[in-house]
Amino acid sequence: MAKLIICADDYAQSPAIDAAILALIERGVVTAASCMTLSPDWSGSARALTPAIREHADIGVHLDFTQFSHTIRYPHSLLVLRSLSGVLNRQAVVDNIQQQLDAFELAMQTPPDYVDGHLHVHQLPVIREALVNILQERYGHLPFAERPWLRISSPPPGSGLKARIIHWLGAEKLKRLANAAGFRFSPLLLGVYDFEGDAAAYQAHWMSWVKQLKQLSYAPGPEAGLPPVLMCHPARPTQKIDSDDPIAIARMVEWQVMQSADFSAWLGIADIQPVKGSVKGDT
Repeated sequence: MAKLIICADDYAQSPAIDAAILALIERGVVTAASCMTLSPDWSGSARALTPAIREHADIGVHLDFTQFSHTIRYPHSLLVLRSLSGVLNRQAVVDNIQQQLDAFELAMQTPPDYVDGHLHVHQLPVIREALVNILQERYGHLPFAERPWLRISSPPPGSGLKARIIHWLGAEKLKRLANAAGFRFSPLLLGVYDFEGDAAAYQAHWMSWVKQLKQLSYAPGPEAGLPPVLMCHPARPTQKIDSDDPIAIARMVEWQVMQSADFSAWLGIADIQPVKGSVKGDT
């Protein structure tokens, strides 16, 4: 069976998102949850991440510079422009990353299992260098396999323009930084799409992603032992749609597909084994 880390983004953004992610972890579908630790809901959301939940899923920090962050916050397009031009305030970047890791550790009493980025901001210039330096300072003393791993936004060959742009913004450079610092990273990211369409369209995306996964082979490297990652953004349906969330409808469509018994059965028929990336406590 092909192993796959199925990673749900934006935990702690809203109760509907939290409920969907927790339910999918309990079903054995989602195996990683990326947390927005500066959200005002984070403290309560963190309490739901019980030891039983953590046994079945990695819990990581979804590094945020656009939504809940305090020391530095920009709209995504402006953040990208400022990072590419090198004019981000480096100390503010460092402070923001430290705050999010501190908030995670305060609530969970452990380091995160992994780190990724809301809108893939963790791989942008200035941010990626600060992030890897901070991870090395905070967790470099841990055994190699127990350090937080990094989710890299690197799509498979033949992916669409959106996936290629995300990759171009810094995936390869983040890989090199992580490798030099001694941190594992995922070899591949699936799950990029335009957030359009109904349940049938989203199921078709899954079929395409699984086909890509089965066609790929990987050379041994520092990511050895980490399977590819497929990101998702499910949320339970609500009576009132969040007008501030541009993918609110897509979240409910993803939930509609992923929560069904048919989807769980389909994963088995497709020979996909959802797994964690961390090895803490494994023997």
